[in-house]
Amino acid sequence: MQSVTVELEAASTMELVNALSAIATELAQRQAPESAAACLELTETLVAASDMQESALAGFIGRVDATGEQARWGYPSTQAWLRSSLGMRDNRVKERLVLARQRHRLPQVAERLAAGELSHGYAITVADSVARLDDHDCAEAETTLLGMADQGFSAGKVAAFGRRIRDLIAERDNAEDAPDEDTKRGYDKSWLTTTRSRDGGRYVKGWLNPEDAAIWDGTLAPLAKPAGPDDRRDLAERTAAALSSVLSGGHKASKVTVICDLDTLTGGNAPARLTDGTPIPAAQARRIALSAGVSPLLFGRGNTPLYLGYRERFASAAQRQVLETLYPSCAVRGCEVPGTLCEVDHVHGWALGRSPTDIDQLALTCGWHNRFKHTNPAQIQITKDQDGRYVYRLLPPADARGPAIGAGPPGSIGPPDSPALEWAA
Repeated sequence: MQSVTVELEAASTMELVNALSAIATELAQRQAPESAAACLELTETLVAASDMQESALAGFIGRVDATGEQARWGYPSTQAWLRSSLGMRDNRVKERLVLARQRHRLPQVAERLAAGELSHGYAITVADSVARLDDHDCAEAETTLLGMADQGFSAGKVAAFGRRIRDLIAERDNAEDAPDEDTKRGYDKSWLTTTRSRDGGRYVKGWLNPEDAAIWDGTLAPLAKPAGPDDRRDLAERTAAALSSVLSGGHKASKVTVICDLDTLTGGNAPARLTDGTPIPAAQARRIALSAGVSPLLFGRGNTPLYLGYRERFASAAQRQVLETLYPSCAVRGCEVPGTLCEVDHVHGWALGRSPTDIDQLALTCGWHNRFKHTNPAQIQITKDQDGRYVYRLLPPADARGPAIGAGPPGSIGPPDSPALEWAA
């Protein structure tokens, strides 16, 4: 058991966080008291303390987000940093980002949360309710919603009233049209509706959240560029043509990839699998491999592909298919960009002459991390996993690797002598 002594007023923010971390470590290892009444009281006290910590956390996250510091550590967005480095689920990421970005517009919420007079749940509810309001409406909504919280309304009721406030403001700003059901869906989830016209066409209407919008842009934007100087279509027409091309398979033919050993395909009993991990019985895999439009992808012992690419600058279509099977997402650990939207990366740098375009020298990385790797090579640690895939691990920037930081990038809980830091030294 370690001893923690801190002079609160004289301690730096780092010292306070370190002391809190030590206390949390000790508390987590304690057994819950036998008394249920004591546990109830302790829970209420601990939650109140946790809510005040969320106030400080919102300040930290807000500063990182506003300055773009996460990019120096190899994360393309604040969301990616919170998900990958800190292991937060999407809902928690959204909540903490909303509060971090709105707290400067909510002085009453910020003050009361920091003082322990307002729960984190209510603070998140108010912040989310005002996120799309202008500053004047935000101030009035903050006062109204906090008043409801003070009257004992639940966070759910406050959230519902917040949605009603947004609807009323929308009606005020656009009196001829009250918000329709599509608007009320919110901005968290993507949605799409289509309506057939009398002449056989379709009207398409919808909304893509930021994550799906990135996929849309990454897939359609390259295809929606003008075909040449004589292409007089506007962007809307080119985008529709790009979407039609993707849906019809003109961009990339639809395929089913079955991953199996050569022994399985020639009569063995070892199961195969699809690219999403779904197991396929050996007999079914052999039947699928004979079906039209299906490509059997053969691996030898140790998951080594039975064919290699050519020593050319760009990967072939066959190599690309292998890589998309090996890499369901970007090779950077924690990055969630699907492999189908990633770029082929020469692991050791093709221009340096150390990495030919051979299948065992290639990996898939998203465009952002591909550029980051080649501009910040000292911040990427490359290893191979047991299946032969390359794994890229992000390392702290050079000016953040000293003893003052110690345990690595924000959120790292490894010891100071972790392999990644030894590698970086």
